[in-house]
Amino acid sequence: MRSEFMLLGFVAFLPMLLNDSARLLDVPPFVGATADGSVTGNVATIQRAELPRTGTSAAVAEVAPDTASVAWRVEAAVAALSPHVVVQSHPEALRIAVAAYYRFADSNPERVRNPYFYFVDFGLDNLTPRGYVFDMSSLDVVEGPFTVSHGRGSLAADGVPTRFSNQPGSYSTSLGLYVTRETYTFRGRASGRAYRSVGLRLDGVSGSFNNNALRRGIVVHGAPYVTSRRAGLSEGCPAMEQERASRLLPMIANGGLVFHFSPNDERWLAQVRWESPVAAAD
Repeated sequence: MRSEFMLLGFVAFLPMLLNDSARLLDVPPFVGATADGSVTGNVATIQRAELPRTGTSAAVAEVAPDTASVAWRVEAAVAALSPHVVVQSHPEALRIAVAAYYRFADSNPERVRNPYFYFVDFGLDNLTPRGYVFDMSSLDVVEGPFTVSHGRGSLAADGVPTRFSNQPGSYSTSLGLYVTRETYTFRGRASGRAYRSVGLRLDGVSGSFNNNALRRGIVVHGAPYVTSRRAGLSEGCPAMEQERASRLLPMIANGGLVFHFSPNDERWLAQVRWESPVAAAD
């Protein structure tokens, strides 16, 4: 009995010790575990990840390895990245995106061949910088925030898209997770003038929410109607500034991931909270 109390005391003390060390080293605080399986630290509890709640210190050891691994990595990534993502349309936006990233990467390691992750919060308006590229291997922000376009079929209210569709001809943004394919020369027209940019093909892996991306020609590309101050309307593509596209898209290509978030589609939001994306057929 005495040894059990000593063990419980050590488990309770360890997060405080590591947090003090983290402060001295000027790194993000350690995210610790309590006896009921929840998470402590500078982020919210991890009850969302449905860790078991056994009521003893053994809960930490009894968590299924895959669940625990994803849960810890999500919280560590949110702790590292959230100071740089200062404006979110929903308090869970970044966490939902990161969770989707890790779940898909764990289930499909052969498809995730580079660590770069392009995240866009379409719950923000088109004047607000809402795009980021993260390096998920080092948990650094490569670039962002920067302006990103949404589809002209998305019925924006005050610049915030409110309608999302996977249907061909809808000219709407589609929500969910994408795997990047190859880059190519994109050709478009803006204000009656032809232009060219690097383009990046996307394979939608969130089922009926975005699995028509290749068929619809939904790609990432640079566009002259996207500037550092505002993003114009695309035909559903998450376009960025042309110079930025030339710099970032070759980096993200061939096995990176892209995630489109919005709190304005209740059906999608309810599903994405609890379900992992499915692998699309090649």
